[in-house]
Amino acid sequence: MNQPSSTPETNAFFASDKRLLFLLLCLTTLALLFVKIAFIENETAAFEFLQDRPEGTILRLMNTIKYVSIPLIYAWKFLVIAFVIWVGCFMFGYRVNYRQCWGVVIAAEFIFMIPEVLKIAWFMIVETDPTYHDIRAFYPLSLMHFVDYQSIHPRWAYPLRALNLFEVAYWFLLVAGIHHYARKSKRYVWIIVACSYILIFFLWLLFYAGVYK
Repeated sequence: MNQPSSTPETNAFFASDKRLLFLLLCLTTLALLFVKIAFIENETAAFEFLQDRPEGTILRLMNTIKYVSIPLIYAWKFLVIAFVIWVGCFMFGYRVNYRQCWGVVIAAEFIFMIPEVLKIAWFMIVETDPTYHDIRAFYPLSLMHFVDYQSIHPRWAYPLRALNLFEVAYWFLLVAGIHHYARKSKRYVWIIVACSYILIFFLWLLFYAGVYK
C-alpha cells in the first residue's frame, strides 16, 4: 500500500534545483573549510613552527588543493552513491531515475555540514589549544569518542570517525528522498537503501581497514 505523500517542506527540499544545491553545498563547504584551516589548524603549534620552513609551503599548497578540489570530490562522490542507489531502486522495481537519485544524494549531504560547524565551535570555544592530531581525530558524536585515538592503530581512525550519528541521519535522509520520488512504503525504501548504500558503506570501511598499511 502506498504511503501518504511527503510534506510540502520535504517536497521542496528534494525537488530543489540540483545545480543550485550543488553550488550552495560547495560554497558552504569552502567557507567551513576556510574557517577551520585559517582559524584552527593554522593556529596550532605545529603549523606555526613550520610556516617559515619548506614544509609550511607544502602545507599551504595542500590546503589550496583542498579548496579547489571540493567540486571534483563532491561530483565523484555523488556520481558513485547516486549510481549505487539507482541500481538498488532498479533491482527492486522502483521507478526512480538517476537524476532523481543524484538530487537526493546532494540534498542529504547537507547533514554533514552540522558536524563541521560543531567541530569549529568546539576548537574555537572549548578546546582552544589543540594539536593538529587532536583536530584530525575529532568528529562529533562518532565512535572515536569511545577510544583513545593515540593508542589505536591508524587503520581504525577513519572507520571510527565515519561511524557517527550524522551518518545514520544521512541514511534517514536518503530514505526520505527516495520515498519522495517512489511514493512507496518506507519499509521497502529502507530495504533498498540498506541493500545498496549502507551495504557498500560498511564494505568500504572493511576494505579500508584491511588494506591500510
